[in-house]
Amino acid sequence: MPARRIRVTGRVQGVWYRGWTVDSARALGLSGWVRNRRDGSVEILAEGSEAALDALAAQCRHGPPSARVDRVTVEEADEGAPTGFEARPTL
Repeated sequence: MPARRIRVTGRVQGVWYRGWTVDSARALGLSGWVRNRRDGSVEILAEGSEAALDALAAQCRHGPPSARVDRVTVEEADEGAPTGFEARPTL
């Protein structure tokens, strides 16, 4: 299965972005995790079908209602994702 690492910047911490990502990724049938980064961004590792990964990346460009997304970067990931989708502690 393909995997992608997504980095989201803007006002994305303290606005329920991680919880929203967990719900969105699970609805798309993706595996992986999401975590806040100390630099203020949100990092996502997601694994699943190409269509579901594309859909998540597109949804991340908007995020939850309280978020302000300035930038989304997507790159292929070499590491596999754990089963299920979870929020992880800040790194």
